[in-house]
Amino acid sequence: MRWWGWGEDAGATHLGDAAVSLLYGELGLQEGEGAPPVSLENVRLPEATLNAGVRRALAQAVGDERVREDRLSRITHAGGKSYRDLVRLRAGDASHAPDAVVEAGSEAEVAAVLGACSRAGVAVIAFGGGTSVVGGVEALRGPHAAAISLDLTRMKDVLDVDQVSLTASLEPGILGPELERRLAGAGLTLGHFPQSFEFSTLGGWVATRSAGQASTGYGRIDELVESLSCVTPSGTLSTRDVPATAAGPSLRELMVGSEGVLGVITAATLRVRPLPEVRHYEAWSFSSFEEGAEAYRLMEQAGASPDVARLSDEEETRLSKALASPGSRVQRLGESYLRLRGQQGGCLAFTGYEGSPDDVARRRKRAAGLLRAAGGLSLGRHPARSWLKGRFSAPYLRDDMLGRGTMVETLETATTWSNLHGLYGAVKDALTDALTSRGTPPLVVCHVSHLYGSGASLYFTFLARQETGAELDQWRAAKRAAGDAILANGGTITHHHAVGTDHVPWITKELGELGIEVLRAAKERLDPGEIMNPGKLIPDGHPDV
Repeated sequence: MRWWGWGEDAGATHLGDAAVSLLYGELGLQEGEGAPPVSLENVRLPEATLNAGVRRALAQAVGDERVREDRLSRITHAGGKSYRDLVRLRAGDASHAPDAVVEAGSEAEVAAVLGACSRAGVAVIAFGGGTSVVGGVEALRGPHAAAISLDLTRMKDVLDVDQVSLTASLEPGILGPELERRLAGAGLTLGHFPQSFEFSTLGGWVATRSAGQASTGYGRIDELVESLSCVTPSGTLSTRDVPATAAGPSLRELMVGSEGVLGVITAATLRVRPLPEVRHYEAWSFSSFEEGAEAYRLMEQAGASPDVARLSDEEETRLSKALASPGSRVQRLGESYLRLRGQQGGCLAFTGYEGSPDDVARRRKRAAGLLRAAGGLSLGRHPARSWLKGRFSAPYLRDDMLGRGTMVETLETATTWSNLHGLYGAVKDALTDALTSRGTPPLVVCHVSHLYGSGASLYFTFLARQETGAELDQWRAAKRAAGDAILANGGTITHHHAVGTDHVPWITKELGELGIEVLRAAKERLDPGEIMNPGKLIPDGHPDV
């Protein structure tokens, strides 16, 4: 991963002329605003504070060559890919870099590292792909004098595949593409494809309750974990590999979504499926976001749910067209068709079905009838294929926007169907008011991407001209307004991004004081020295958060 942005240089994509014109016109950007990231040599990196005795203990645990203190390793592990992480790193601020990066290769090595750090009082931040967008892997020290980043990417083995039970056991450091490649060799798939898929790890997915583009059909990661092992400073907690149990509250559920604050997930057994024989993706258009959401509700509640579902509002549809490649003949014909049918603008939607030919045909037929009856117009397969093809390249565009002086941030929530539009309007208004009052009126767009019988997710993206010299104050104002609006209007502070540092200000209101005390009690038992990922998930009051 590039230390100052997303992915790798070879995969980078850039804004086209239409997108640049839209950003400059609507956000008031000027030529020459923004700046490239500083050079690696000019990043301000604090002196490491790991003492020689601790380093020797870590080297004994994993091998001397696996304790890395070089400049690039420390900077690369200074944070994830949140807006705050990237603004600081691009400006040369690596003040929260770990003192060392320790590369564990086994569960035994993880246990040895945690033992050494517990004895020395050194903070430990578990690190997989480093793709957190909520400050989840920032190397905060809390009350400790030093911190290490525990890199798990050496732990990437497939431990077992049970083709009878349809489960697979894997280590936490395996990246998405390698995981799917290994499962495909056995004719299987996990079906979990978050936008970070190319660069994120299984352990990160489990630790953050990740969701992917096909989670409506395949399930979120918390629905796919059958059992797991987690090494804590107090010992190893393992759950039984059974499909269901009534043996008390679920310890598996306690660890899924624990964000590294209780321990380090070292293995997980997952529910997998046979590779689909057929994949059919189709685009639709609705005259309004309200019409499209109602169509999706009817489809979901009628049992005709697709595996992939996405509905953009009017503004995101417009932005998506600007970000797309120059219009092809097929695209122009599609726009002409919509005009003939009386839809100008409208909302773009996608459905995706995967499975056996009979299953896909049955679900598609049922859904198509419901969507048409609710006002939807089919645009065929081409727009959906284009969206799918560019799905994992979109994060690169943020780097281009940052270089042009644009604040670009995302946030997500979920609520019930009856509350969906009230929450949608409240968050859009809150973001618009907060940023307009600072003289930087935003473009706020949204989509639905995960359907449930009782409700759906809302995923917002907002863009505005950066306040030069006050970029993070501007971001905090927007984030505060959005977070307050979400909880005041019946949403959850996060649907699948996790809490990290960014959502800590709202977690007590979300879970309640007693709920936070339950989490603190679990942490006190499993991590009595409070070394595990300080400042994330559980409010701890330390000043560096």
